[in-house]
Amino acid sequence: MQKQIEISQIQHSKRHFITGIAGLLTLPFTSHAQALLSSGLELKTPRELSFYHTHTGKKLSVVYHDGESHLTPVLQEINQFLGDFRTGEIHPIDSNLLDALYLLQQKTGVENNYEIISGYRSAKTNAKLRNKSNGVAKRSLHMQGKAVDIRLVGVNTKQLRDTAIAMKIGGVGYYRRSDFIHLDTGRVRYW
Repeated sequence: MQKQIEISQIQHSKRHFITGIAGLLTLPFTSHAQALLSSGLELKTPRELSFYHTHTGKKLSVVYHDGESHLTPVLQEINQFLGDFRTGEIHPIDSNLLDALYLLQQKTGVENNYEIISGYRSAKTNAKLRNKSNGVAKRSLHMQGKAVDIRLVGVNTKQLRDTAIAMKIGGVGYYRRSDFIHLDTGRVRYW
């Protein structure tokens, strides 16, 4: 009898553990999806983004979501565009980050190019930049394809920062001297 009670308690604990983990895994998606829903945007419409990379001079303008789902071939093109230009390494970019960029653009009412200062960074590049600046995090979300440093042509970076903070979808950093903001899909925080 005692053994049955212990097994039942273990199964009960396991079930709560698994349910808790499943809930945690959906938090980032839920917050991003919720932000899109609460923004009043029509989610069933195609989503387009345009980029200009300040270090490579390359441009990219794509419809990355057709109104039903993210377009895998286009996501691969974005992965390459936002790859580490210093090492040539490519990493998947979080589609929630793309949705956050789309939402940020819609909230500002300006559909110009995003100027990309930094997208994905390899561990090697991150370490090199960290040695030059104390503003680079050791475990930067750039290394996971979950962060981007940007400007939006036609929008003051302070206004861009304020708009991003109001969205409450992730981390927002403001670099006034360098005139860009950091946007990521990590926990909500500001600096």
